Amino acid sequence: MNKQIGYGLLLLAALAAPFIGYPVFLMKLLCFALFASAFNLLIGYTGLLSFGHAAFFGTAGYVAGNALKNWGMPVELGILAGVVAAALVGFVIGGLAIRRAGIYFSMITLALAQMVYFFALRYTGFTGGEDGLQGVPRGRLLGMIDLSNDTTLYFVVLAFCVLAFALIVRTVHSPFGQVLKAIKENEPRAISLGYDVDKYKLMAFVLSAALAGLAGALKTVVLGFETLTDVHWTMSGLVILMTLVGGMGTLAGPLLGAVIIIALENKLGDFGTTVASATGIEWFNTLGEAVSLVTGLIFVACVLLFRRGIIGEIVAALGRRTPA
Repeated sequence: MNKQIGYGLLLLAALAAPFIGYPVFLMKLLCFALFASAFNLLIGYTGLLSFGHAAFFGTAGYVAGNALKNWGMPVELGILAGVVAAALVGFVIGGLAIRRAGIYFSMITLALAQMVYFFALRYTGFTGGEDGLQGVPRGRLLGMIDLSNDTTLYFVVLAFCVLAFALIVRTVHSPFGQVLKAIKENEPRAISLGYDVDKYKLMAFVLSAALAGLAGALKTVVLGFETLTDVHWTMSGLVILMTLVGGMGTLAGPLLGAVIIIALENKLGDFGTTVASATGIEWFNTLGEAVSLVTGLIFVACVLLFRRGIIGEIVAALGRRTPA
């Protein structure tokens, strides 16, 4: 019941947010929150550490962008095309990677994701190469709702993200999700109980890839462009950081982690520019370039002080205070 109240309050805050803050920035937060939640479904509930989720995020962005700009698809089909493309890439990468475990699994996902990155870098006719895919139109949802208005698009993105998050919650609490937890906790025992562990891992991998693709497709629609940054390995590192900071294996943790990291990236650069213009000291402009350093320090602090992540530590503290 407390969780339901919390989710209800969070939804109310999200509904009111575009009337208080900048809708485009808020939509970016939603996209990365969904991205982190999709990644958490794999690492937090299945125990698989993927270093290649940027491949799904960026692939969906490029496919959705081309579908809207060059193929003349309506926005809902463009987003669907991006999700399907991400799921297919996830099926290929997952099918190869789940043959190994531990660090070998992680390295295979990283290597295959970097192949996707180099494909995006070289296949300029599809991706625009280093210039990126520019000028992606927002179009009309169902041929009726004009998405050129930021507030209107915000509520559409929010609806997609809420439905995707509800799917994640339902998956985690389903029999399928219980099997995933069993695989994470004790894979040999899950095998001894007769479960086809590789099949469950692959299903979780593809679902996580598809949801990450939905986040990437929505981000392209929101910003109107797609760049190589979204398929680079650093994006995979960023989503890992979001999940660990917020709390791996918790539903709310990745949401909080995404908000913290993306808000930090955005506001630190703005703060440096503002201070530089006010004081005339150009050094402050470099603060925007120091985001990686600051996020790295946050990661170190979380590992040393909050090993369960922010939400994980809160849940653990509340559990200790609850009488048996």
